[in-house]
Amino acid sequence: MCAAADRMVYSMHMGDKILSKNKVAEVVDRLAVSYEGEGTALVHSGVFELLVCVVLSAQTTDASVNKVTPELFRRWPDAAALGAADPAEVAEVIRTIGLYRTKAANIVKLAAILGERYGGEVPGDFDELLTLPGVGRKTANVVLAFGFGQERMPVDTHVFRVANRIGLCCESTPEKTEEALVTCIPKGRLSAAHHYFIFHGRRVCHARRPECGGCIVSDLCLYSGKTQA
Repeated sequence: MCAAADRMVYSMHMGDKILSKNKVAEVVDRLAVSYEGEGTALVHSGVFELLVCVVLSAQTTDASVNKVTPELFRRWPDAAALGAADPAEVAEVIRTIGLYRTKAANIVKLAAILGERYGGEVPGDFDELLTLPGVGRKTANVVLAFGFGQERMPVDTHVFRVANRIGLCCESTPEKTEEALVTCIPKGRLSAAHHYFIFHGRRVCHARRPECGGCIVSDLCLYSGKTQA
């Protein structure tokens, strides 16, 4: 999760200085102007498909996942079907994405577990989700936030970079960043802010060459490596 570029971003932050809660709220408000209404780029129908898509998206672009899932879900549309599938056949369908063999094995195993323990349904409990193969903290939070409507802050590489670079928090790990953001983001806006940070990281606040001159929160940002237009 914390690539070298993200560690560099952290090291260039202004010590332990972070924005006040009022300024954090202003950052969220401004990012909402640009990214309000933009949800996950993963194409899915229902919580089961969302779970599988998020597992497949690790170290792979959403666009790449979207290319393989139509055929995947056509052949194995639910937990019962996928849980009974041959992992080698699944791997062939998703072979264009990274770590496809491992991911194929994981989604077949997790689908089988869903059938055995939960009647084919995805559990809406964080700790239970973490017991499924291929499901980590970020994946569980994404499923709970966008599959069950819970207020969550999944932290991927973009969220980690943007939050620490701007100065919403000053943390060295995704888990600590999540804890800090849960505390400082205005109530009821966690899940939406997650997407704001992702899109801002993809489009403006790039890892190596952030476009600070065109950034809507540049005047609030504490990033010491800030560039001008």
